[in-house]
Amino acid sequence: MSGLESAALYLQDAYLRDSPATVLGHTAEGGVVLDQSVFYPTGGGQPGDSGQISWDGKTLDIATAVKGAGSEIVLVPAAPEALPDVGVKLHQSLDWDRRHRHMRVHTALHLLSVVLALPVTGGQIAEHKGRLDFLMPDPLEDREAVELALNRLVDLDLPVTQAWISEDELAAQPELVKTMSVAPPRGRGKIRLVAIGEGSSRVDLQPCGGTHVARTAEIGAVRLGKVESKGKQNRRVNLHLV
Repeated sequence: MSGLESAALYLQDAYLRDSPATVLGHTAEGGVVLDQSVFYPTGGGQPGDSGQISWDGKTLDIATAVKGAGSEIVLVPAAPEALPDVGVKLHQSLDWDRRHRHMRVHTALHLLSVVLALPVTGGQIAEHKGRLDFLMPDPLEDREAVELALNRLVDLDLPVTQAWISEDELAAQPELVKTMSVAPPRGRGKIRLVAIGEGSSRVDLQPCGGTHVARTAEIGAVRLGKVESKGKQNRRVNLHLV
């Protein structure tokens, strides 16, 4: 099975918790492909969403979601159980609390890349914490100042918005890409940009396919965790939701 198209509802509205859908197909590994998905698939350092699908009085727990062939979004059941047949109309719902924490952490990491204006060599998002790896040969001198600056940006309650540009436009603005290890997805004609702040108050603009909160104050207070050396040039900065 290949070439099925799942509309990514989470890109249209990151706050959409549930939605009807129709089963388009199954994968050989026992996954379910829907025509539209509120489930974010694992990618860009952000874990796939968990939740449930329900149909005809039956419920199936979804452990995660992953990317399939092309634009397929594959829902992975938590246990090997009977799947809804192709063509069945069902209802999908997220584990919202978990997703929302991912959104808070993800936006906080974008702000961390503002405070530490260094090339990013990697990153990972978890439910209550996240981390960015930076090209940072020298130790972090004042972690308290970094944490204070980060929380000040959170408290500004800046809007978080999205826009789309062409691949050619991105190629003409390479400075938008902060992450050295992961290139923005190409081949679909357009790239999604996530902005924090507007006009003269904009503090960040970068390609991103993940889910984010609508305003920075929704992140809540954050604290820096360990700053770890990862080789001669790289340091890992951990961040926690308070």
